[in-house]
Amino acid sequence: MNYIERDAELIRQQIPDGTEIPAHSEALFRAYAVLMRAKGANTRCEDVHDAWAAWISETDPDHEAARPFDQLDAETRSADAPFLQAIIQAARVKQQESQA
Repeated sequence: MNYIERDAELIRQQIPDGTEIPAHSEALFRAYAVLMRAKGANTRCEDVHDAWAAWISETDPDHEAARPFDQLDAETRSADAPFLQAIIQAARVKQQESQA
């Protein structure tokens, strides 16, 4: 397991209980790991959505939510929130580890 995969797993571990995780989402979580490494706690919902849109374009490029974040309704936008929360929490864990 390389460092991106470890970070992806850390993010997955931070997902709030009850959150539906897409099937076959390993590549999605690797994209989230890149976000975490690049933006850390400054990651925004728009960033999470863009990563998801890039991932879903491989299997369902015409998905109705595969459009810019600002064009989504509030309910669809809220689907990204648990993943943002997990990325930010994982970034904090990584920061604490680096300070120890």
